Amino acid sequence: MSTELVTVAVEAAATKTPDETVVIDVGDLLAITEYFVITSGSNERQVKAIAEEVERLVKQHPHGRGPRTIEGRDDARWILMDYGDFVVHVFLESARKFYDLERLWGDAPRFEVLQLGGLTSSQ
Repeated sequence: MSTELVTVAVEAAATKTPDETVVIDVGDLLAITEYFVITSGSNERQVKAIAEEVERLVKQHPHGRGPRTIEGRDDARWILMDYGDFVVHVFLESARKFYDLERLWGDAPRFEVLQLGGLTSSQ
Protein backbone atom coordinates (compact mmCIF):
# COMPACT_ATOMS: atom_id res chain seq x y z
CA MET A 1 0.00 0.00 0.00
CA SER A 2 2.82 2.47 0.69
CA THR A 3 4.03 2.21 -2.92
CA GLU A 4 0.55 3.24 -4.07
CA LEU A 5 0.67 6.34 -1.89
CA VAL A 6 4.26 7.10 -2.92
CA THR A 7 3.06 6.96 -6.53
CA VAL A 8 0.21 9.34 -5.70
CA ALA A 9 2.67 11.72 -4.02
CA VAL A 10 4.97 11.70 -7.05
CA GLU A 11 2.10 12.23 -9.47
CA ALA A 12 0.74 15.07 -7.30
CA ALA A 13 4.14 16.78 -7.33
CA ALA A 14 4.34 16.40 -11.11
CA THR A 15 1.16 18.45 -11.51
CA LYS A 16 2.86 21.43 -9.84
CA THR A 17 6.50 21.26 -10.94
CA PRO A 18 8.50 20.28 -14.01
CA ASP A 19 11.46 19.42 -11.75
CA GLU A 20 12.45 15.78 -11.42
CA THR A 21 10.90 13.92 -8.52
CA VAL A 22 13.04 11.09 -7.16
CA VAL A 23 11.98 8.11 -5.04
CA ILE A 24 14.72 6.52 -2.94
CA ASP A 25 14.27 3.23 -1.07
CA VAL A 26 15.92 3.89 2.29
CA GLY A 27 14.18 1.03 4.12
CA ASP A 28 17.28 -1.16 4.42
CA LEU A 29 19.41 1.78 5.51
CA LEU A 30 17.08 3.72 7.77
CA ALA A 31 14.78 2.14 10.35
CA ILE A 32 12.26 4.99 10.55
CA THR A 33 10.83 4.97 7.00
CA GLU A 34 10.84 3.02 3.74
CA TYR A 35 10.96 5.69 1.04
CA PHE A 36 12.05 9.26 0.48
CA VAL A 37 10.21 11.24 -2.17
CA ILE A 38 12.34 14.24 -3.19
CA THR A 39 11.09 17.08 -5.37
CA SER A 40 11.50 20.83 -5.68
CA GLY A 41 10.02 24.12 -6.79
CA SER A 42 11.56 27.30 -8.11
CA ASN A 43 10.08 29.63 -5.46
CA GLU A 44 8.44 29.48 -2.03
CA ARG A 45 4.93 29.76 -3.46
CA GLN A 46 5.52 26.77 -5.74
CA VAL A 47 7.07 24.75 -2.89
CA LYS A 48 3.94 25.35 -0.80
CA ALA A 49 1.67 24.50 -3.74
CA ILE A 50 3.50 21.20 -4.31
CA ALA A 51 3.23 20.25 -0.63
CA GLU A 52 -0.47 21.17 -0.52
CA GLU A 53 -1.22 19.11 -3.63
CA VAL A 54 0.68 16.09 -2.29
CA GLU A 55 -1.19 16.32 1.00
CA ARG A 56 -4.57 16.72 -0.73
CA LEU A 57 -4.18 13.86 -3.21
CA VAL A 58 -2.59 11.40 -0.77
CA LYS A 59 -5.42 12.07 1.67
CA GLN A 60 -8.06 11.60 -1.09
CA HIS A 61 -6.70 8.21 -2.18
CA PRO A 62 -8.90 5.26 -1.06
CA HIS A 63 -6.07 4.06 1.21
CA GLY A 64 -4.90 7.59 1.86
CA ARG A 65 -4.19 9.51 5.01
CA GLY A 66 -2.76 12.81 6.12
CA PRO A 67 0.87 13.19 7.15
CA ARG A 68 1.86 12.52 10.76
CA THR A 69 3.75 15.80 10.79
CA ILE A 70 4.68 18.59 8.43
CA GLU A 71 7.73 20.73 9.05
CA GLY A 72 9.03 23.80 7.26
CA ARG A 73 5.75 25.07 5.87
CA ASP A 74 6.31 28.64 7.13
CA ASP A 75 9.80 28.98 5.64
CA ALA A 76 8.99 26.94 2.48
CA ARG A 77 12.66 26.27 1.71
CA TRP A 78 12.33 22.61 2.72
CA ILE A 79 8.95 21.16 3.59
CA LEU A 80 9.14 17.70 5.13
CA MET A 81 5.96 15.63 5.19
CA ASP A 82 6.21 12.47 7.33
CA TYR A 83 3.72 9.77 6.38
CA GLY A 84 5.42 7.10 8.48
CA ASP A 85 6.35 4.58 5.79
CA PHE A 86 7.44 7.35 3.44
CA VAL A 87 8.67 10.93 3.77
CA VAL A 88 8.12 13.64 1.17
CA HIS A 89 10.80 16.33 0.89
CA VAL A 90 9.72 19.41 -1.07
CA PHE A 91 12.69 21.72 -1.53
CA LEU A 92 13.30 25.14 -2.93
CA GLU A 93 15.66 24.39 -5.88
CA SER A 94 18.65 26.06 -4.20
CA ALA A 95 18.06 24.15 -0.95
CA ARG A 96 17.75 20.86 -2.85
CA LYS A 97 21.13 21.47 -4.45
CA PHE A 98 22.67 22.50 -1.13
CA TYR A 99 21.46 19.51 0.91
CA ASP A 100 21.78 17.08 -2.03
CA LEU A 101 19.89 14.17 -0.48
CA GLU A 102 20.17 12.25 -3.76
CA ARG A 103 23.96 12.18 -3.33
CA LEU A 104 23.78 11.55 0.42
CA TRP A 105 21.60 8.48 -0.18
CA GLY A 106 23.40 7.58 -3.43
CA ASP A 107 23.87 3.92 -2.47
CA ALA A 108 20.14 3.35 -1.94
CA PRO A 109 17.96 1.97 -4.75
CA ARG A 110 15.97 4.50 -6.77
CA PHE A 111 12.62 4.06 -8.41
CA GLU A 112 10.70 5.56 -11.28
CA VAL A 113 6.95 5.98 -11.16
CA LEU A 114 5.12 4.17 -13.93
CA GLN A 115 2.25 5.89 -15.71
CA LEU A 116 -0.28 3.31 -14.57
CA GLY A 117 0.76 3.54 -10.93
CA GLY A 118 3.46 1.63 -9.17
CA LEU A 119 7.21 1.78 -8.94
CA THR A 120 10.00 0.21 -10.93
CA SER A 121 13.68 0.13 -10.07
CA SER A 122 15.83 2.57 -12.00
CA GLN A 123 19.14 1.01 -10.93
